[in-house]
Amino acid sequence: MLSSYILIFKYLVICFLIVCFLVALSLLIVPRLYDEEKISIYECGFNPYGDSRSKFEVRFYLVAILFIVFDLELTFLFPWVILIYKMTFWSFVIMLVFLIILLVGFIYELFSGSLDWNE
Repeated sequence: MLSSYILIFKYLVICFLIVCFLVALSLLIVPRLYDEEKISIYECGFNPYGDSRSKFEVRFYLVAILFIVFDLELTFLFPWVILIYKMTFWSFVIMLVFLIILLVGFIYELFSGSLDWNE
């Protein structure tokens, strides 16, 4: 029983040694040239301005939350796509109802102006 764990331990040790070797090699070979452009703060394609603790607009958070909600809802589609050939008619109808609810929520957000950034 212990022999299977020894193989895993050997694998982890070899991986650790390879990683250490590659990091040491990159530290030795790659020149460290720092200029003003490389060490400057870069965020979203424009130069930072003002205090870093300034408040963002509510629209930024709203779009981020809506993205997370729809992204999580779309993760429910992966098992459905994989098992679609084994599904019964009623499970197919239930998934279509879920997709219709998802579509209605997206249309509501679209027409309520939640996704309109220029407003």
